[in-house]
Amino acid sequence: MDKYPEITIYGACPSKSNCYKVVRREGHGTLSKSDALKSYEQSFFMQNTLRNKKISRRFKFTVDVYYKSDRPDLDNSLKILLDCLQLCGTIANDRLCAEIHARKFIDKTNPRVVFTIEELL
Repeated sequence: MDKYPEITIYGACPSKSNCYKVVRREGHGTLSKSDALKSYEQSFFMQNTLRNKKISRRFKFTVDVYYKSDRPDLDNSLKILLDCLQLCGTIANDRLCAEIHARKFIDKTNPRVVFTIEELL
């Protein structure tokens, strides 16, 4: 059972409910990522030292999310974070997440995400 080092990603984690917009492509409406989400994904990739780790076993995700205010919902950030972990290759697939421990904090001057991943037996 591997436990990986704690990672801190600086910047405000966007909320899933605000990260997609409807656009028209080839005459049909489809969802597209917002510029804020694209920017966060790039920042997450650059700061994540576990990128390309390809964790392919079930894992526990422990995360502290520091927001600028009390307004965002914690659960909306979890999907974004798991998607970012999969996008940058830290995890092979977000469906392998078997356990989540999440806490919400307020830090007006330094929004960030602090997480650890622990592989399960």
